Amino acid sequence: MTHPSGPAGLRRTLGVGDAVVIGLGSMIGAGIFAALAPAARAAGSGLLIGLALAAVVAYCNALASARLAALYPASGGTYVYGRERLGPFWGYLAGWSFVVGKTASCAAMALTVGAYVWPGQAHAVAVAAVVALTAVNYGGLQKSALLTRGIVAVVLAVLALVVVVCLSSGDATAAHLDIGASDGLDGILQAAGLLFFAFAGYARIATLGEEVRDPARTIPRAIPLALGIALAVYACVAVAVLAVLGRERLGQAGAPLADAVRAAGMPGLVPVVRVGAAVAALGSLLALILGVSRTTMAMARDGHLPRQLAAVHPRFQVPHHAEVAVGAVVAVLAASADLRGAIGFSSFGVLTYYAIANASAWTLDPAPRARALPVLGLLGCAVLAFSLPGGSVLVGAGVLAAGAVVYGVRGRVG
Repeated sequence: MTHPSGPAGLRRTLGVGDAVVIGLGSMIGAGIFAALAPAARAAGSGLLIGLALAAVVAYCNALASARLAALYPASGGTYVYGRERLGPFWGYLAGWSFVVGKTASCAAMALTVGAYVWPGQAHAVAVAAVVALTAVNYGGLQKSALLTRGIVAVVLAVLALVVVVCLSSGDATAAHLDIGASDGLDGILQAAGLLFFAFAGYARIATLGEEVRDPARTIPRAIPLALGIALAVYACVAVAVLAVLGRERLGQAGAPLADAVRAAGMPGLVPVVRVGAAVAALGSLLALILGVSRTTMAMARDGHLPRQLAAVHPRFQVPHHAEVAVGAVVAVLAASADLRGAIGFSSFGVLTYYAIANASAWTLDPAPRARALPVLGLLGCAVLAFSLPGGSVLVGAGVLAAGAVVYGVRGRVG
């Protein structure tokens, strides 16, 4: 069951370039400014291996998502794929994992903006950022894509500056990159699970499937392209920062990229890096609100959420009720709690979401060769999910169980 573009659907306005930019805006965000430190604490210099493992799992997930999006070019991403290939419950569980986990991520990104822009008023700035970006999304997807293009350009420029400053510094040493000094397989897997959080945005292209021109051709091209660019950027940044700070200082860093620039002898560039981090968090928040609102709309269409959330604005052709609802919930969370510690929980939910995507892709073709990558992606998601910190696994599993109970109760009542 798909929902075509038209009076009751959304407008197809995105080409390959716009889709790649939205994917990059989702991935190259605040995660790269913050995720390296906890990954270094978990694995030491083995975080480079963890980055590679996260990229392999993300690549498998990207191919699965691309194949499925070409067949089901409707908003909702894996919620739609799981429903169509595995059954209503699995689609619902994917949607539940995505909406709950990514709503927490939205609040975390908003608070990151506040922490960099005005630390003393982080909550107020976070709420203002949520309101402003919700308004941008309400005005139509092309405005969102245009703003995302500018954000990606700024962030890439800042990251390039960090890499050049660090690698040209006399403090950079190859000894800091010694992978043999890593903290074992458990630490590497945990680092991979944490770093996977930074890759997760490529599926934002698939969740916008109903707004992409020629989705059968555009989505399979845009997803791997966005992922490849993000991986190249992450690898350069990780090597540069680790080469300057080493595993110990990187693991203790509160703002790894800013600390690396300072250690490289260029403290005057620290404010530039801080601005880049704030802009990156805004880009992540913009793309997250886009993705969560589209999945919310798709679930509302099927009655898993209030059907009013499926409404599409007659002029702007966006799911305006879902966007306002998501914005309101995120604003409340950003005003009342510090959710940056929810990265692990969000990663657990996202890995569950992609596990269902891989299981869905496994059903597309019975040939063993065609099923190899979906199986690898499914196993990779499971291993990384249960390698996360114990608290994140417990909370994530509890939230999934609560979602299953809600589904069961709703089925009995219905």
